[in-house]
Amino acid sequence: LDENPETEDVPDAAELDAVEGSVEFEHVAFGYNPEVPVIRDLSFEAGSGQTVAIVGPTGAGKTTLVNLLMRFYDPQSGSIRIDGADVRGFTRKSLRAAFSMVLQDTWLKSGTIKQNIAMGKPDATDEELLEAVECAQAADVIKSKRDGLNERVEQGGLNFSGGQRQRLTIARALVRKPDILILDDSASALDYVTDAKLRQSLRNLDYKPTVFIVSQRTSSIRNADKIIVLDHGNVAGIGTHEYLLENCALYREIHYSQYEKKEGA
Repeated sequence: LDENPETEDVPDAAELDAVEGSVEFEHVAFGYNPEVPVIRDLSFEAGSGQTVAIVGPTGAGKTTLVNLLMRFYDPQSGSIRIDGADVRGFTRKSLRAAFSMVLQDTWLKSGTIKQNIAMGKPDATDEELLEAVECAQAADVIKSKRDGLNERVEQGGLNFSGGQRQRLTIARALVRKPDILILDDSASALDYVTDAKLRQSLRNLDYKPTVFIVSQRTSSIRNADKIIVLDHGNVAGIGTHEYLLENCALYREIHYSQYEKKEGA
């Protein structure tokens, strides 16, 4: 990412440690060109361990929101806080160490499956790696390969399907046991059954990270504690799936464009 140079550490920046994972955006506004805002007056709270989903049309500002959270950019106005403290007061290195982020465009390096997943935690044991693989619904990927975890990976993971690459990349993020997990359209290549199993596994983790899910699939986010609907940088609605179906026209449009409206849906 081409970072804003203003995200450099401030003098006497603190180290972020012992993260609980609560997140708050307060009247945040941002534009890559300050005169053309991408995010306008965005305010919301995510409690520690909650799952927050972000949905909206292309260009709504979804990925920009998570880039601001990780301080790849700083807002032009407003503040972003983790555990009640402004993120600008922490070193970028310690701030980002609290996160694992998985993007839609996956990246695998040449080597083995094991080496790729262990990038998330170089000292991980095989047991930890396989635990992350199970949660990411990638166990069948490992079992389908003659050499299991030691199967060779071509540069870019070209010898794996898009769905396999996404699951292995999610396993790499999970093996770190991050305090805050960001999944930015990272299950787009998964079928609906595998996607549902992944979401169930995330809910059953033995620890409770705060999870942000960027997705166009309402099936992927319907069980989120909070869904933020963005429309050209503006908040069109915030609430649960059921609340938004009743009260947010844009969310209804997105949902029913994917599923035929049925009685009681």
